[in-house]
Amino acid sequence: MAASLHQWPAQGRVHHGADLADALPREVSDAARVVLVTTRSLAGGALATRAAEAIGPRLAATFSAMRAHSPVEDVLALAALLRDAEADLVVALGGGSVIDGSKVACLAVWRGITEAGSLIAAAASRGAAPGNWDGAPPTPRIVAVPTTLSAAEFAPHAGYTDLAAGRKHRALDPWMVPRAVILDPAATAETPAELLLSSGIRAFDHAAERWCSTAPSPFSDAVSRQAMLMLADALPRIRRHPEDLAARGAAQQAAWLSVMGGWAGVPVGASHGIGYILGAARGVPHGVTSCLMLHAVMRWNAPVNEQRQRDIAHLLGAEEAGPAIEAFVRGLGLPTRLSEQGIDAADIPDLASRWNGDAPIATNPRPVRGAEDVAAILRLAA
Repeated sequence: MAASLHQWPAQGRVHHGADLADALPREVSDAARVVLVTTRSLAGGALATRAAEAIGPRLAATFSAMRAHSPVEDVLALAALLRDAEADLVVALGGGSVIDGSKVACLAVWRGITEAGSLIAAAASRGAAPGNWDGAPPTPRIVAVPTTLSAAEFAPHAGYTDLAAGRKHRALDPWMVPRAVILDPAATAETPAELLLSSGIRAFDHAAERWCSTAPSPFSDAVSRQAMLMLADALPRIRRHPEDLAARGAAQQAAWLSVMGGWAGVPVGASHGIGYILGAARGVPHGVTSCLMLHAVMRWNAPVNEQRQRDIAHLLGAEEAGPAIEAFVRGLGLPTRLSEQGIDAADIPDLASRWNGDAPIATNPRPVRGAEDVAAILRLAA
């Protein structure tokens, strides 16, 4: 057996099937000044009100201006607020952009970063590992209350975007992972159906690309397969019966499982990597990038991992993973083609040229040799 390293994130607790009103007061009880971070769409709604009430008199400020893909400007604005408020804890209430933006803002506070150039320079390679988390934790850290299924709340890395350049960057620090996560199924109730379901496909993507890796591990295989099984059941149930909190809770747990293979060192591939390009260059939401690209990447990779792909197809009641995944996504009422996002064949060369050679396209099971191969994958989703 080849030697390998499994790294656990610095995360103390995951409350699953939880009630926000019960779990959040316990998680903020050791804090003096808490900043609540959310989005404009959630601010003032019932969920944000519940969170503010649970935080109580410790609430020092609220930030509700984090946009999709965590733009550099929004991250720096939040970091400035955290300093001004002398925050010792952040409650991140929202999807992947809110949670990732909160992570990077905390990193900026820890490292004294106040301007865009320095924040972009702090980006880590996508192939880098988070390192050890020994010693005293920095302040502030995060408690995450996710409202989607992207699973950003379980990772010690975060994406943020330079809108001017149309480039997405990745920050990495072992302490960026939220110290606690509250998975309250009711917290997803205000999330629009397309956003919630597409983020579920994002979670399926986490698991599927690791299952199909050319360097799998028993741990990753176990959690990835279970995640796909649960999502294949829960997502259609959520679409048919939006009030089904049990299905929402199962999907939350599946999203959690979907990223755990990464701690065993098993990488994702081109679906994630091209998704980063589509998000930064064309503003395609994270979940939707997986709806568009996972089936296409499976088709392109079939020559090197067809047997592994067949296992996924069987979970979905079919024989070929690419068509099965596309049909599954379509059955959820979600897009599967670039043209549905306003991207046509003439746009493909520019998008393909934006790959700089880094992971996770570089860790795709079928080697991607350059922009021509990226373009070939994109054409399978045209």
